[in-house]
Amino acid sequence: MINNALDIEPYRRELAARGRVQVADILQPDAADALQRCLATEVPWQLAERSQGTPRTSARGAYPDDAAFAGILQQAYARARDDYQFAYDSYMLVRASKEGWDPGLLVHAALRFFNTPEFISFARYLSGDGGITHANAQCTRYRPGQFLMPHEDEDVQEGRRYAYVLNLTRAWRPEWGGQLQFLDGDGAVLDTLSPRWNTLSLFRVPQRHQVTLVAPWAGEPRHAITGWWLGAG
Repeated sequence: MINNALDIEPYRRELAARGRVQVADILQPDAADALQRCLATEVPWQLAERSQGTPRTSARGAYPDDAAFAGILQQAYARARDDYQFAYDSYMLVRASKEGWDPGLLVHAALRFFNTPEFISFARYLSGDGGITHANAQCTRYRPGQFLMPHEDEDVQEGRRYAYVLNLTRAWRPEWGGQLQFLDGDGAVLDTLSPRWNTLSLFRVPQRHQVTLVAPWAGEPRHAITGWWLGAG
């Protein structure tokens, strides 16, 4: 699934120096195409949001209708002035695998691949972190109006070492928003990674970051497979 023509060394050096990197053309083209089709046409999305002050996810098969979706976003926007908020669409691959959801979906193959010995060796080499033991994953979709406010991803108990975003939107335009931004302690933007097609955005945890609001005029959703490379301690 990894692109055989990938020259990993420049990305390895950049990640070591900066703590984050975006790897271009990460997957073989046919694999990227197939995963994109699955995300765009087959995944049964659930809405993940925090509009009532605590995280919640819509029930399987009960995605809010347009009116309810708009209402949830307005509640999230109002709370976002003073509180951490997010709203995006999710399909939790680890839970789906454990509970036997939708076994025919191709995205399940991505989770299995991310936990093969070959991929774990790749992750260890790219990151320089020999303690990586496994990966988790979820499918994510950001529609117009959705966003993820600044946070750091740190979870010592889960063992998060690196966060990743496998970007699978073909022709994302920067004016559509949905940018992965890294922030300093004062909220200034240090770096921005656009969700370019078939790229892997990877960064060491913890780092403060956000996904900017997707504009109402965005021409398509922002699709990705995201998660963490994990290890003990």
